[in-house]
Amino acid sequence: MKILKRAGTVVLSVILWAIILIAALYAFTTMATRDNQNVANIFGYTPLTVQSDSMVPTFASGDLIFIKKCDPATLKEGDIICFHTIIDNEYALNTHRIQSIETVGDARSYTTVGDNNNGIADQHVISDGDIVGKYVGHLSGFGKVMDFLSSSTGFLIVIILPMMLFFIYQIYHLITISIRLKRALAVENARAEEIARMETAQKMMGQQPIPQMGRPMPPMAGGQGQPGAPMANQPAAGMPNENVNEGKAAAARSEAEQALAEAKRIKEEAEAIRAKAEAEQALAEAKRMKEEAEAIRAKAQAELEKAKGEKPDGKGAEQ
Repeated sequence: MKILKRAGTVVLSVILWAIILIAALYAFTTMATRDNQNVANIFGYTPLTVQSDSMVPTFASGDLIFIKKCDPATLKEGDIICFHTIIDNEYALNTHRIQSIETVGDARSYTTVGDNNNGIADQHVISDGDIVGKYVGHLSGFGKVMDFLSSSTGFLIVIILPMMLFFIYQIYHLITISIRLKRALAVENARAEEIARMETAQKMMGQQPIPQMGRPMPPMAGGQGQPGAPMANQPAAGMPNENVNEGKAAAARSEAEQALAEAKRIKEEAEAIRAKAEAEQALAEAKRMKEEAEAIRAKAQAELEKAKGEKPDGKGAEQ
């Protein structure tokens, strides 16, 4: 039974870490959307979901592509790059193949084309500052998974509900431990009272006077004494009962010690759970502070754009 409980605890811990990782992935994919300055990345890599079939058969709509940050000077014709551009009068990210490169002094300009666009080049020529990175690979169909995680329904099903179930289980576990602790303390108190009562009874029995022997009578015929007179070597009446009570007291003390050990173990387990709950609270506080920082950054970005006389309103996904 204890092995099953430990295995259950390990499984729940693994589930908790999986939830945290999924939440982190969700937060990253939310941030990894284009703006007019930069794109978020992890160790130089940015995942993006493909929204069109302009690059079939290299990758298709619904695939998850990976873009690696690079030095534009290392790019050559035929490389697939992700870049900022304007599509339907809106800022967007696009990932197409370099068709040609033109160099004027130290400046380079790039003409791009989609593999599935029948050789028709993109309308806008891009420069080094527009390039996000170079395409390095993709996972077929995983973009749809990321889109689902980024949706309200996916976030609720994959992240919110598992976390709620985990916290409900933790609350149930705390309540169970509290009940067990109270029961152990009650048993301990009852046994302590029983031991005290037995010790009091033993003291009282030890203080009782031993019955006085009767005065000897003249011997009768046959050498026998007066009928009904007590024998000189007759043992005290309370000694067998004292031995029995001492055995019961020893057993009660052993049970009390076991109850104390169980209460100590339950207390330590409750302290561990409380420490875990405090750690989870600290994690929630850190997440809240991160969200506030992101909100401040977005507000500052909007004010900067307003000062420049621009108002970007782009999409957050790969075209």
